[in-house]
Amino acid sequence: MTMPTFSVSGLRVLVVGAARSGVAAAHLLARRGATVTLTDRQADIPEAADLRAAGVRLELGGHAVASFEGANLVVMSPGVPLELPEVLRARALGIPVIGELELASRWLRGPIVAITGTKGKSTTTTLVGRMLQAAGRRVMVGGNIGYPVSAQVEDSTADTVHVIEASSFQLEATDTFRPWIAALLNFSPDHLDRHPDEAAYAAAKTRIFANQQAQDWAVVNADSAEALQMSRHTRAQVVRYGIDNVEQADIHAGRGFVWQKTSEGDVPLLPLAAVQLAGRHMLSNVVAATAISHLAGATEASLAQALAGFTGLEHVMEPAGQRGGVRFVNDSKATNIDAAARSIESFDKVVAIVGGKYKGGDFADLAAPLRAHGRAVVAIGEARPMVRAALADVVPVVAAGTLAEAVRQAWDLALPDGVVLLAPACSSFDMFRDYADRGVQFKQEVRRLITEG
Repeated sequence: MTMPTFSVSGLRVLVVGAARSGVAAAHLLARRGATVTLTDRQADIPEAADLRAAGVRLELGGHAVASFEGANLVVMSPGVPLELPEVLRARALGIPVIGELELASRWLRGPIVAITGTKGKSTTTTLVGRMLQAAGRRVMVGGNIGYPVSAQVEDSTADTVHVIEASSFQLEATDTFRPWIAALLNFSPDHLDRHPDEAAYAAAKTRIFANQQAQDWAVVNADSAEALQMSRHTRAQVVRYGIDNVEQADIHAGRGFVWQKTSEGDVPLLPLAAVQLAGRHMLSNVVAATAISHLAGATEASLAQALAGFTGLEHVMEPAGQRGGVRFVNDSKATNIDAAARSIESFDKVVAIVGGKYKGGDFADLAAPLRAHGRAVVAIGEARPMVRAALADVVPVVAAGTLAEAVRQAWDLALPDGVVLLAPACSSFDMFRDYADRGVQFKQEVRRLITEG
């Protein structure tokens, strides 16, 4: 499962991208004896002094082709596309190009539990970490959530379970990455502003199973036809979970419990009364986390213990306040259309704030949940015209130029007893630093509205 013989000592290694994963990789490589250059198109980065002190050469303000051509190994931060001309040039010269997740995983000593999917990754990953910790396991949670895996290598031990949220950007640059337990939660079109097409996005996700063997486990959502199809060639033992397609599920929810199907009948694993999360898609995440953690050795008692007091992650179906009879919910992490649809379905009398930087999918897919659960839509960001064109015949759609304006318009439309739901179905980069910044600003505007009241 690990590659203890992998060495970068004496190699010239180029790290591409100075976000947190790239910075962590540069530090790790320098500690492991490589001659490290970190390149980024930004002219300055906050970590510059620390990196230089660690012996990392910085190449900022652009990428130099000579640095790629002179490297023995190129390590990609997941935010940087593999189709960069300089990266393609390195590959043409036969220089290995790998991602930060691939690099770090070669030095991890403990078993890997990796979780991917279009939506629900962060909640499920967090829950698995809590469940295994409650079971007494030494756990490190990271990857696309929390700390980069490169920042965990030095503390990795043989008995450490590494619970990793793996994005398509991380998985597409893996070669030997082999999880002991790999989970695919669902699949729907996303990140089509980065991946060339839906097939490429699916291929990246499917790489989570690529190196698994017969003694490994693949956990797959029985409610997702796409996930079932994508896992069909895995060599691992397959465990299916679900909340709708119970007949095909080995782990399923109903009748007050999450159950494990056995030859002697259903065995209860977790009382549903322990779940404090709204929405069926959140229940699906709980069932996924239960299936994964049970495979990894968590007991029934530790499963329930982990859910005690867990009301969800920030920016994921997060209650944000109430004014009069109108509730506000922050689901800024609903950055694709399918996630926004599941969010809308979780409430009634919804006024949804939708829009941002478009990254693929069809806003018309929000029509059915809005007909059943929606009152209106407030459109924001670059995608405003697309949102209006797709949904104006379904519910009233109004446009807002700022988030402050959107919150106030949504509140007016939600009176007297509706739900104002930030479920953008888009990335945030047209108006905000990231989805977290968008969620924080949403909550600030809600607090201002409540204070005014």
